[in-house]
Amino acid sequence: MPQTLRFHLNDQPVEDATAPPTTTLLNYLRQHLRLTGTKEGCAEGDCGACTVVILDEAAPGGPQYRAVNACLMFLPMVQGRRVYTVEALRRAEGWHPAQEALVRHLGSQCGYCTPGVVMSMFEACYRRDLREGWQLDDQMCGNLCRCTGYRPIREATREVAGTCPEGHFKEQLATGRSEGLEFSRAGEGRCYVTPTSLAGLWAAIAARPRAKLVCGGTDLALTVTKRYEDLPELISLEGVAELRGISRTDGGWRIGATTTLTDLEAACLGELRALTPVLRMLRYFASRQIKHRATVGGNLCNASPIGDLAPALLALGARAVIASAAGERTVPLEQFFLAYRKTALQPGEVLAAVVVPEPAAGARTAAYKVSKRRELDISAVAAGLYVETGPSGHVTVVRAAFGGMAATPARARELEAALLGGPWTEAAVEAALPALARDFRPLDDHRGSAWFRGQVAENLVRGFYLETVGAPRPEPPARPASTVHLEVVS
Repeated sequence: MPQTLRFHLNDQPVEDATAPPTTTLLNYLRQHLRLTGTKEGCAEGDCGACTVVILDEAAPGGPQYRAVNACLMFLPMVQGRRVYTVEALRRAEGWHPAQEALVRHLGSQCGYCTPGVVMSMFEACYRRDLREGWQLDDQMCGNLCRCTGYRPIREATREVAGTCPEGHFKEQLATGRSEGLEFSRAGEGRCYVTPTSLAGLWAAIAARPRAKLVCGGTDLALTVTKRYEDLPELISLEGVAELRGISRTDGGWRIGATTTLTDLEAACLGELRALTPVLRMLRYFASRQIKHRATVGGNLCNASPIGDLAPALLALGARAVIASAAGERTVPLEQFFLAYRKTALQPGEVLAAVVVPEPAAGARTAAYKVSKRRELDISAVAAGLYVETGPSGHVTVVRAAFGGMAATPARARELEAALLGGPWTEAAVEAALPALARDFRPLDDHRGSAWFRGQVAENLVRGFYLETVGAPRPEPPARPASTVHLEVVS
């Protein structure tokens, strides 16, 4: 297994045998290579000033450029990849069209955010799926500008999105090939291992049973960048192809744990269109940079009470596939979450996949997220709701799951019991809502009081009924918008 890190940066080979494994790509670029176009703003993936682009060869439909946050990527994560910074865009033939468009539309003021904005626009140039207005906003929502409004940036992005300009970078999409992801470095009390097979993964876990597992790293990296803690042993799942991808199963789909949120979103716009709650939640989830790295398994294994995917998947009746060297076992997703930040994974086990059954024909299902900001924010309350009714209009199946209401994402069993067997009417919904107070003692923190969360949860159920009266699986709105408007009259 290679111990020297090798990757291509701006089409030039880079080798490194000494950098500590938890060195971020951002710090390596700025401090070691002196490429200072990539900026540090927040060091937590919020501002986008550190945006660079990686060529993702495993993307559905073929290689694609992916804008990512360099502050959240440990250096071994670029093993074998092609990485581009803003310095690469100026070539002999002139400025890149993304740069030219931003100049024409006067989209830069102080300039600090501009390199990151340009790199997100660079990715937009080569995306083949930018068909709707909300996608353009989603493409750029991870780049914050303190100086001005975003109209010039949006106009410049709209001009170049999907144009796939001729030249070097288009050629690289067709011809540029990365090396293998396999990598191992150990020494001075630290190690980072990237196996490329399940057998290699089990061997790595057996050799280092206390190592933390990592893939996208969008949450784990904060341990280093914000809390300045040490991560001496890391095993990456990113190179294990068996853990990534989406496949059809009897009556549903198997979603690999290391499938990125970007890949899941693309599938939900196509073959997984029936999973409306998942698609809806992904629109509110995070920035494009985060979704390119964050994974389904990472979001679930955090076992955070405010993890956005869990309520939607719980409502859909998903099951967790847990794997080890001894084989696989399957548990209902609701049994996967044991306590705050604690899952059912035993030593030597990993989350391999999530199996999601296809919603029944005519089933009502949707997901909601309420947060302080419309985009790029942590939820105060998230909900996934699913209802089937029989010929008489009475509820035959109901699943109501919430995040932000307890120590883990959880189903509202009392509410479900109150709805089951009754008519699916506004009056019946109203009569069942008091059961929510028996299900949860909501969290009370800076994102929302317990009272607020309780009111929001009730309103989400009300909204779900009203929204699904006409359309069982309502399409997400054209732009993310507040789900709940709460007016308090004193």
